[in-house]
Amino acid sequence: MQFSSLFGAIAFLTLAAAEPTVYLIRHGEKPDSGNGLSTTGQQRAQCLRSVFGATSKYQLRHIMAQTPKSDGKRQRPYDTVAPLAADLGLSVDTSCDRDDPKCVEDVVKGYTGSGNILICWEHDALSDIVDELGKDDNPPTYPDDA
Repeated sequence: MQFSSLFGAIAFLTLAAAEPTVYLIRHGEKPDSGNGLSTTGQQRAQCLRSVFGATSKYQLRHIMAQTPKSDGKRQRPYDTVAPLAADLGLSVDTSCDRDDPKCVEDVVKGYTGSGNILICWEHDALSDIVDELGKDDNPPTYPDDA
């Protein structure tokens, strides 16, 4: 398994030679008030379309984001990957709560697809996901101000 960085917010894990690569990214920036993405966050979401799109080397076939709340909270991860998912003809898997890294592990380990997995989550919970997936090294840290 190895980590890499893109926009200072991506890590990836290769679980085994025959298994998919799992890419972890932090959601786009939040607005000064309210839910959703700021203008900068929306721009980053659009940029993911180029970085991870159909012509990229990443070959994504599954995209996950934490479950948004009905009041609009915890929506940023979904909003960050929704344009990319639409381009790829994929739905965003929101079956796991932000604070349930075991659920994420179950989805990743149960994945039988032929491509790779992108996970977009709140930064505070990314390290828990990495720990649950069995990564031994310290995951990257993310600033709290975005």
